Amino acid sequence: MPEGHETLVVEMGRSVAAVQLGSEFNTFLFAPVGDEKNGMMLTVLSALARLDVDPWREASELARMPRAAANQRLTSLIAALPDAPSTWSQPDTIADRLIALLPRGDSASVPACGKLLGADAVLNSLRVARVLAINLLLLAGMLCAQWALVNLKPPADADTMQASASSATLSPISPSGSGR
Repeated sequence: MPEGHETLVVEMGRSVAAVQLGSEFNTFLFAPVGDEKNGMMLTVLSALARLDVDPWREASELARMPRAAANQRLTSLIAALPDAPSTWSQPDTIADRLIALLPRGDSASVPACGKLLGADAVLNSLRVARVLAINLLLLAGMLCAQWALVNLKPPADADTMQASASSATLSPISPSGSGR
């Protein structure tokens, strides 16, 4: 694995795929937002996760935005944090400090989140699609075979069924021990 990359395990249903994410956002994601009420330091990564926002995707999008728009977006995210301490009275100042930590440049130098996933994720999704298609074809074949068995069976001959039913009738049995 190239130096400067970390592995993130992404669970997709029952299958697990390893995805490599670049470290170009580490400075931003692990930067402190501020101290929480319990004295612990809250990082951007933790703050975004608490808001149910994908941290790497958000960092990628913020890096590609104009600085003012990125600052406004991050300010609104910081202000939306639950249980934010009152010491964070100026989320725009905090956002401005954090936005400065993002990599800047043209859109070619800052990869979109989809590009972070790499070729392994694309190959894995192709394998999943192939297995799904094969299973759907097998299911369709089984359903067609079942339909054919039910609908294409020749009807039973009514005379044959009546004759077999009359031969199956039982003659009465005399009680044992009667005076014969």
